[in-house]
Amino acid sequence: MTRHARNCTAGAVYTYHEKKKDAAASGYGTNSQRVGKDSLRDFDCCCLSLQPCRDPVITKDGYLFDKEAILQYFLTKKKEYARKLKEYEKQKKKREETSQEQTANEELEKLQNFLKAEKTIVFKKTAKQEEEAAGSSVSNMSNGRDKQLPSFWIPSKTPESKEMILEKPDKNIYCPVSGKILKMKDLLPIKFTEVKDPDDKKALIVKTARYMCPITHDILSNSTPCAVLRTTGDVVTMECVEKLIKKDWINPLDNSKLTEEDIIPLQRGGTGYSAANVNLQGKHERPVLQA
Repeated sequence: MTRHARNCTAGAVYTYHEKKKDAAASGYGTNSQRVGKDSLRDFDCCCLSLQPCRDPVITKDGYLFDKEAILQYFLTKKKEYARKLKEYEKQKKKREETSQEQTANEELEKLQNFLKAEKTIVFKKTAKQEEEAAGSSVSNMSNGRDKQLPSFWIPSKTPESKEMILEKPDKNIYCPVSGKILKMKDLLPIKFTEVKDPDDKKALIVKTARYMCPITHDILSNSTPCAVLRTTGDVVTMECVEKLIKKDWINPLDNSKLTEEDIIPLQRGGTGYSAANVNLQGKHERPVLQA
């Protein structure tokens, strides 16, 4: 059938545009959207609080954190580890007690069976007594089952429930960004060099150009690759590292010797126009409508 109008619905093909339009209207499916510059953190912002760092520290991989935020993260993880370890030891002790009790019940049952067998040797039982001895008790309170009764009111004691076995928690603390093991001694304090403009009376947090390279006086931003000098903690541009520092491997700020390990690339955000160490694609996962 030919198309007679702009909104004709008699088409035999369900087009991609119609599918996207219906998915947006129905509330099903995954939405993908390109995030803008406002959704990305600045190069001098903490990876946890996403706010400008007051006391900046950096990891070996170049991720920037505010010292207060990362210390709070360490304390939270240590408290969580202590809680999980306590639950693990409690369950382990309970399982050991249950195993000992089960072993004691098995030994008692063996002793009772042995005594019954000894009694049959001493005297003959009548047919009725033998029939009673062979039959088991119908009570659900016998043979130590009084402590294992099912309950339909407590979820953990229903007949279908199974005890979840806890694993011993990991005492290591991992970086919230890179996922690698993070220790307090790995955090390196750094310092940014402020741009000194006597005519600019704005607060530091409001300024667009807040910091600069202490060697070349270039303005630092998300579009400028930066690095940290381990010996002094100063933040310089990668251009300064490649053109000046790597010639003699001497820090111009204090004339100290540098090595390749003393230069830590600073992980930065994005410019909003092209990716720079950050995925600029945001996804919102929603329920899927299945046929």
